[in-house]
Amino acid sequence: MLHAVIMAGGSGTRFWPASRRDTPKQLLKLSGDRTMIQATADRLGDLVPDQRKMVVTNAALVAAVRQQLPDLPVESIVGEPCKRDTAPCIGLAATLIAAKDPDATMLVMPADHVITSDADFQKAVLAGEALLDEDPTRIVTFGIEPSYPAESFGYIERGETLGKADSAAYRVTRFREKPDAATAQQYLAAGTFYWNSGIFMWRCSTILEALQKQMPEMMEKLENIGQAAGESNFSEVLEREFAAIEGKSIDYAVMEDYPNIVVLEAPFRWDDVGSWQSLARMNPPDADGNTVLANHLGIDTRQTIVFGDTDHLIVTIDIEDLIVVHTPGATLVAPKSSEERVREVVKRLTEEGRESRL
Repeated sequence: MLHAVIMAGGSGTRFWPASRRDTPKQLLKLSGDRTMIQATADRLGDLVPDQRKMVVTNAALVAAVRQQLPDLPVESIVGEPCKRDTAPCIGLAATLIAAKDPDATMLVMPADHVITSDADFQKAVLAGEALLDEDPTRIVTFGIEPSYPAESFGYIERGETLGKADSAAYRVTRFREKPDAATAQQYLAAGTFYWNSGIFMWRCSTILEALQKQMPEMMEKLENIGQAAGESNFSEVLEREFAAIEGKSIDYAVMEDYPNIVVLEAPFRWDDVGSWQSLARMNPPDADGNTVLANHLGIDTRQTIVFGDTDHLIVTIDIEDLIVVHTPGATLVAPKSSEERVREVVKRLTEEGRESRL
């Protein structure tokens, strides 16, 4: 059966000050009327019932996730006691799912992507299932056809076509890290590279075997956690064993060395919502090129992103190419060209002991 795992442990520091420790970006409404994690769960439609959906998040966010996804079983929202990157997150989910359904197929999705349409996404998932039915040892990933030479995404280089799925499917030649500007331009011109969406499908048994080969010490600790599932001491075992795991991304742990990976050319539109400027890609601008998600009065304001709640009026006069974000506890004003420096703000506030603003 198909199970879906939503990875929701990110902190979203580049979306400060709206994204905070207790309400990171996956819990915010950045596009549409649903929060990002709600939209991710909704996207599955009837493909996966609530009983086969799992969210892996920060332990401090479990209550907030339960509030936003009340139809999920309580045990399906798993709180990581500490941050350990995507390989332990995925390994933990696969361990818990396999204990109940050894033949499970597992779809892994980040909670903070915007994808349209839901129907196109479900079509891609069904194509991925077909590829796994043909060869259960495969790993299926979803590649996004690049529309510009992005430096902020990883890339997948495709090889020979498979030509059997209900979508364009290719063998993966290799994964590439985030490139510099010149290399990104080469990837775009080559026509054989996709953006790496970070969405994967596999049999639970396949990913667990791959992790066992690459990270046996991690798997030993995850097996201890799995054995305690449903027991009264589960929380204690999870906290002890998970904290002892070395953090590593799934790309480094498995993807770079696994010999049987297929990339499906995604039929859906995708954005990883990595920074404030991504709002301009997801929300239609006004006549002056402004992206406004706020109660806003603009006078001679152009090409500016304005974000805030409806109770607070933001007025801008004679400005251009800025990011303006108002929240009850903090306000950000910065040139669009400096948006990557938002991470510096988070670092400085931490160093100065002003964690209440994070």
